[in-house]
Amino acid sequence: MGQGARATILTPALCRAARGLLDWTQTELADRAAVSRSTIRDYEGGHHDIHRATEAQLRLAFERGGVRFVEIEGAGTGLCLPDRQG
Repeated sequence: MGQGARATILTPALCRAARGLLDWTQTELADRAAVSRSTIRDYEGGHHDIHRATEAQLRLAFERGGVRFVEIEGAGTGLCLPDRQG
């Protein structure tokens, strides 16, 4: 499969939702992912797409924060924040 054939998993809506689960601001995410806040603002606002490398950095920051990306058959990608008790 060519590089252009891969669909983006982290949509703007999932990015906003993941930040909400973690109670992170755009600035906090930018710091944790080592990207600019304007990149996050513009992506979440639907003003432009992000590069695959940037998507990977954002996903890694979310995953380090505890967010899990899950594929739901027939529905697409969802998010969960596993129980941290224990």
